Amino acid sequence: MIEQMKKGFKKAVASRAVQRLIYCAIRVYAATFRLTVENECAWMQHLQQGGRVILCTWHQQFFCAIRPFKRYVSFSPSLMISRSADGDIIAGVARLTGWHPVRGSSSKGGKSALRELIDRLEASGLAGHIADGPRGPLGRLKAGAIQLAIQADAVIVPFYLTADRAWFFNSWDRFFIPKPFARVSLTFDDPIQLPGIDSEAAFEQQRRHVEEIMRRRLQVPA
Repeated sequence: MIEQMKKGFKKAVASRAVQRLIYCAIRVYAATFRLTVENECAWMQHLQQGGRVILCTWHQQFFCAIRPFKRYVSFSPSLMISRSADGDIIAGVARLTGWHPVRGSSSKGGKSALRELIDRLEASGLAGHIADGPRGPLGRLKAGAIQLAIQADAVIVPFYLTADRAWFFNSWDRFFIPKPFARVSLTFDDPIQLPGIDSEAAFEQQRRHVEEIMRRRLQVPA
């Protein structure tokens, strides 16, 4: 009986109608945020001049990006999302936001998803990546972002979201949602161009380099 209820719930959240309801609720709620966007021009200019860009953030911070990232729909961007039940919801929301969900992760379907994401990034110029998704550990940059940047010849642009008032979840990523009418800041870091990498040691050095830059902006509740 319990298993049947679980299957019924998963089927319900996977329906387009429920996903649209969730998406609309997020849009309405996020409209209360007093949002500021910083340092967007550098990577936008790179993209508009024919370069390729990977927007990369921590799992804990992606909620705040859902509404403002609608503005990039004209670039036909893509985003890798896991094949889990939670991923079904996120993929539906991403699709409605104008981002193409590529399904896969480091634990399931990662190789084929990475190949598809590379192809789409080469075609459109813009992709997103959750640095420590889908299951962490917190603040650990997975190799996928580096592989994607190297194989697609793209720059990595970390971005961070902060809020002056937020609820933090007791989850592996310390996921947070700003409180209504919070001041929210979306800040893009400078583009990171990776040098030629010819060894595993050089690859790991670059992975750690990007990770160290991004870890400075992890959000830890007081």
